[in-house]
Amino acid sequence: MAYVIIATCFGISGGIVGKYKGSSFWLWFLISGAVPFLGLFAAIAYRFDRDELRRQCPQCGRVVKLYDALCTRCGAELDFPDVAIAPESWERVPALSSSKVAPPS
Repeated sequence: MAYVIIATCFGISGGIVGKYKGSSFWLWFLISGAVPFLGLFAAIAYRFDRDELRRQCPQCGRVVKLYDALCTRCGAELDFPDVAIAPESWERVPALSSSKVAPPS
């Protein structure tokens, strides 16, 4: 009975960490619940999907992660682009004001 409680607590914490990093809550819940300590450590060590560079598919225009070899919408094979699109996490930062400020004298 104690193992079930511990596995459930680790499963919930692993699911929350996985969801925070942009992955599936239920996937990390199952991994962390099945192997409590290692599953939670794997969820913590997992990369942030929001921090990955992106690119645009030349055929359908869908924006996909830079490491994707195939477009998830049309199935086109993607070559490595010359220019990458900024990660999703960078878009949340408010842009600086475009007004000109005089330098201090």
